[in-house]
Amino acid sequence: MHTKRTWTPMRHIPMNRLRGLIAALAALCSSAVVAADYDSEHPAVEPFVAEMQTEHGFSADYVRGLLAQAERKQSIIDAISRPAERVRPWHEYRAIFITDKRIERGLAFWEEHREALERAEKTYGVEPEIILAIIGVETFYGGNKGSHRVIDALTTLGFDYPPRADFFRRQLKAYLVLAREQNVDPLSLTGSYAGAMGYPQFIPSSYQAFAVDFDEDGTTDIWNNPVDAIGSAANYFHEHRWQHRAPVAIQANVQGDDFRQGLTIPDLEARHSVAQLREWGWQLPDTLSDEAKLMAFEFDAGEQMQYWVGLDNLYVITRYNRSVMYAMVVHQLAELLREAKQQ
Repeated sequence: MHTKRTWTPMRHIPMNRLRGLIAALAALCSSAVVAADYDSEHPAVEPFVAEMQTEHGFSADYVRGLLAQAERKQSIIDAISRPAERVRPWHEYRAIFITDKRIERGLAFWEEHREALERAEKTYGVEPEIILAIIGVETFYGGNKGSHRVIDALTTLGFDYPPRADFFRRQLKAYLVLAREQNVDPLSLTGSYAGAMGYPQFIPSSYQAFAVDFDEDGTTDIWNNPVDAIGSAANYFHEHRWQHRAPVAIQANVQGDDFRQGLTIPDLEARHSVAQLREWGWQLPDTLSDEAKLMAFEFDAGEQMQYWVGLDNLYVITRYNRSVMYAMVVHQLAELLREAKQQ
């Protein structure tokens, strides 16, 4: 027996069911839009596809297929536009990273990977506490490696973040080459909002330049292998001319009104000599030669201002992240880890 089906006017659909239908339709529409974020209609896609073909021998269809599955994330653009080191004063920023829990976990990680850290110091001339501080600040010793798909981060920033689009398109190229070389699915890896990956949070070009197979198992794995991550971070510092056991930063006093002339400008270069800083009112240790060039900066420590000068090793840390606050947090966490280890 055939039962005739009748159309039910929308006004007769219960309100709760109607809301559910509307939500489902909205989700479906949203998914369709997201899936098309980086299809061939996006103006940046075809030039990028052509470059991957000519520069690296990728199939055009393969690259198009990958990009069509990438999603534009406004949260990524928001995050890179307001990093903590730009919007927080020093005392708030420092409190994020310098905690008892991070020090305790760092000491445990040190004990667990003591052999690799000692070998890294012998091989690359980088102290264990510096390697630990970098991994501790970046990912809490591997506990938080980032939850953004790397392809989403690099595509969003490479195609829809004009201030640094060229840089991130280069990183996207390096990432696809890296994934091919490592035989991994480029849609599977996750990292930071800026596309940094693994324990040490290397961007793809840093992985290509500095990552090492430190345990010599035939695979350079900074995502899941802490030994490779330790060796890779140490190699990064070594290649940027880290000086073993050399000072990093010195707290200073200032006097008069001219000391501000010596404050480091945003490029973080050490431009002023010790003699010139002293002339402007910076009170510095006699152990520093008059000719030495320093970075000089001030921090809002809450109840008062702090004044510091950074030496060559602080500049090396800023090569990891171009922020003097970041560099100082790494330095101070390293000092606290070393002191706690010696107790």
